[in-house]
Amino acid sequence: MSCSDAKPIFFQRQPTLPLTVQRFLRTRLEAALHDPKDRRRLIWPTVLGAPKIRQEFPDGLPEALLFDHAAKMLQALGGEAPECAWREDLAADTGTAEQGATGWKPHPDWGQWGPLVSLRSGVALSALSELAADERYGLLAALALFNSALFHETHDALESLWKDAAGNLRQGLQGLILMTAGYHHLQLQNRKGMQAVWEDSLDRLEPFDGRLDTPWGAVDHRDAVQYTEERMECLTCLEGGEPEQVSPEVLEAVWALPAPRGVGP
Repeated sequence: MSCSDAKPIFFQRQPTLPLTVQRFLRTRLEAALHDPKDRRRLIWPTVLGAPKIRQEFPDGLPEALLFDHAAKMLQALGGEAPECAWREDLAADTGTAEQGATGWKPHPDWGQWGPLVSLRSGVALSALSELAADERYGLLAALALFNSALFHETHDALESLWKDAAGNLRQGLQGLILMTAGYHHLQLQNRKGMQAVWEDSLDRLEPFDGRLDTPWGAVDHRDAVQYTEERMECLTCLEGGEPEQVSPEVLEAVWALPAPRGVGP
């Protein structure tokens, strides 16, 4: 993992989403990670929750227009017919949408958070769309999500690799998972959370000297470790003590450091 001055849109403070919204997003991401074909399940919230579409069609997006929007995204995934993909999605999850007077609307479980769900789903879809559906897909997906600052989603992607790993591979993946968790805590401004998991992460990654070899290719995490260490130092030197939350001044300094990026196969 390395770092870049170009910061992704989600590399900033994030709200804590309601559990129903978290479950909705997680179910779709897990499907997309388990089977690359199911990346299509990220399309529907991306379209239905988009602010411009909701403003133009407050009583529901007509189905024909829904399919027009979806067709462009499905083309990048292999060109499946939107009608078929939509019917399969509705059958798999009744919480996707509801019928309005003029078409389909986001389901009430996530509709209140529609713009953020749309953006998060769209960024995840963009990150995953160009990945080859081969044995490297799981690792590449984790790196792509990490590079998009979707740290909560990255945690899930790495965990699916970690649970079947053993030995040094398991330890190294655990170190990356903990690093990712720390950046998620940073997004929530939870100082105690980020420091605790970053400390554990750095301890676990130290034996690998900046490179974790996996069955799916190597992950270079030298720069990510360096910038995480600098963030830890920033937290300690600028503020000291153990306050529950980070002060605005310290938080600004921590965010000012480059965003970490993953370098893989």
